[in-house]
Amino acid sequence: QVQIVESGGGLVQVGGSLQLACAASGFTSNYYIVGWFRQVPGKERERVSCINSAGTTHYADAVKGRFTISRDNAKKTVYLSMNNLKPEDTAVYYCAAGPTFAFRATCASSGYNYWGQGTPVTVSS
Repeated sequence: QVQIVESGGGLVQVGGSLQLACAASGFTSNYYIVGWFRQVPGKERERVSCINSAGTTHYADAVKGRFTISRDNAKKTVYLSMNNLKPEDTAVYYCAAGPTFAFRATCASSGYNYWGQGTPVTVSS
């Protein structure tokens, strides 16, 4: 049974940093994509960043140069390091994952079957 557990959210001032962690357990192989999404009330959920089994990453334009996604397969954990945070980064951040059949399968598509409960990030000005 796949379980996704996020941690690391909180309150931070503008320009500050946070690191989110996503522990993904239950996959039978390391062939799975992991993405970080965020949502604010009244807006659609957006994908912030993702990473595939090969370590290829994608970022939304709004976070390029400020956020970094990384993956530790031994710990089955994906991290999202967020720097130079802005008020518009305030949201509930969700981690999601999905199995793939190929090592280099892109993460920039659908296929996120498993979702965490979300962790709130608030950036105060």
